[in-house]
Amino acid sequence: MYHWPIVTHRDREHYTMRPEEAWDLLEPHLLPLPPVSVDRRQALGRVLADPLPATVDVPGETVSAMDGYALSGGAEPGESRPVEGTIAAGDPPGAHLASGSAARIMTGAPVPSGADRVVPVELTDGGAERVRIDRPVEVGANIRRRGEVMRRGDELLPRGAQLGAGTLALVATHGHRRLSVHRPPRVAVLTTGDEVVDPDTDPAPGQLRDSHTDFLLAAGRGMGLELEALGIAGDSVDSLEPLIRRGLASDVLLLGGGVSMGEFDLVEHVLADLDCEIVFDHVAIQPGKPLVAARHSGGLVFGLPGNPASVMACFWLFVRPALRRLMGIDDRFWGGALRARLDAELPASKKRDRFLPANVRVSGGELVATPRPPVGSHDLAAYGGGSALVRIPVSSAARPAGESCEILPLGEWPPESTLAG
Repeated sequence: MYHWPIVTHRDREHYTMRPEEAWDLLEPHLLPLPPVSVDRRQALGRVLADPLPATVDVPGETVSAMDGYALSGGAEPGESRPVEGTIAAGDPPGAHLASGSAARIMTGAPVPSGADRVVPVELTDGGAERVRIDRPVEVGANIRRRGEVMRRGDELLPRGAQLGAGTLALVATHGHRRLSVHRPPRVAVLTTGDEVVDPDTDPAPGQLRDSHTDFLLAAGRGMGLELEALGIAGDSVDSLEPLIRRGLASDVLLLGGGVSMGEFDLVEHVLADLDCEIVFDHVAIQPGKPLVAARHSGGLVFGLPGNPASVMACFWLFVRPALRRLMGIDDRFWGGALRARLDAELPASKKRDRFLPANVRVSGGELVATPRPPVGSHDLAAYGGGSALVRIPVSSAARPAGESCEILPLGEWPPESTLAG
């Protein structure tokens, strides 16, 4: 089991802190997870734990950058030269070009010794036996020198590089089959509440279908993580304790509900009984103020408030960047925020930073955000339909359409089909 670093904090009971301050308290516990060796084709989205060296020179030989004719020395416009032969890509190096002659050559083919330039075929009038040079080129033109991009032993990719489709193609050209990457976190999801039922059942009066689990599983999958669903726990210690204990075997446990100040909000009490240390338990954000972060010897726990909008906002603002840090990706609270122009009024904020859902499009070369003010933190339709969060800093007045704002993209980006307008 991976053991997390011990960090002691001052007493934070009943203290509601700014979100940046909460992140600063959480950050020391977000070291990248230990490395594992994976097959190259299973490494998409992972982060290198060790640098990768180049195994070959790039290019491996001095080759032609164009289809054309390799020449020895310069030529006058209209000059005609004999063609000694044709050199194709994949031919072995070692051919020699006599002075005053030419060789037909293909892109990627090894340049013969004696040649010092390649004239593109469209600047010639050539055949198999002779070629006329209609427009000469300077020495070195259209030749790729061996090792001009990279030399064997150079750093191919640094530690911390995230592996995308392009970088994996690069890795393949150097023959690296197994890669040392940071292990993805094991994440468990547990929803709580006597009133919460499985979404595939018909709720009785007073009951609600569980939306938290489906959201968290899908959001995790969007990050390349497969989260484990532990089900629904009732509002009692006897129901919560065994499922929370099971979730603590994961690197991260995500709890939905049970973290407010009500009589049946028992999550923090159970966490304390299971030797979890609270990092913070109130954050000055709306929605999501009762957010809890805790740690134990084997990992982290996030206690997300029970309302759907709060679960979503807390995931995007805190849980997602925390998981990315465990994966070895540099991220933080409000990391990746962008500037956008409002095309509707943005309401005011009082004692907390507000985060509203917004739809974003590209118009005239800039991002344009349309806020979707919710009815409340239970308004899943507003938050579930947004493609970004727009931030209203604490004590901000309302802003009219046309002013700038800060947005945090959610999920895939760009999110909409309206990319131009």
